Amino acid sequence: MSNRSNFEDVFEKLKSILDNYANELNCVNDESGHFHLDTKHIMKNKKPLFFGSVQIKKNYVSYYLMPVYVFPDLLETLSPELKRRMQGKSCFNFKSVDPALFEELAQLTDVGYQKYKGAGYINYRLDTANSRHFGRNRSSSDAHIKHDLQGPYRQRNGH
Repeated sequence: MSNRSNFEDVFEKLKSILDNYANELNCVNDESGHFHLDTKHIMKNKKPLFFGSVQIKKNYVSYYLMPVYVFPDLLETLSPELKRRMQGKSCFNFKSVDPALFEELAQLTDVGYQKYKGAGYINYRLDTANSRHFGRNRSSSDAHIKHDLQGPYRQRNGH
């Protein structure tokens, strides 16, 4: 099996982890070799807060998970095997499918999602037209929907 076809299998397995959250997040990119999710939380720089992505690179497939950067305590219970796959503060690299590590990564992703949600970074509204959550690939006409960055601050401080 060539590296490229092996990497495509790795990509699909890792993408399936993130894809579980696509209905509550904004799918920025969903194409061959690149899947990217942002929250709908707009930061001070007027850009959405990154959640995660999967990308096929030249020598490996990268799984990026921003909650581990925002909440470094998530890394405290990481297995040594998964820790060895880390590059930088929020990236995990794989050359082949590893079911045990992918399961651990899926659990880490879920805990990160819950922490983002608890911090107010993941808020979704019901789309009254469809009675469903915002789906993937929102149109640019939905870009006006922003969350108040100072919301959690204001709530904590009585503003």
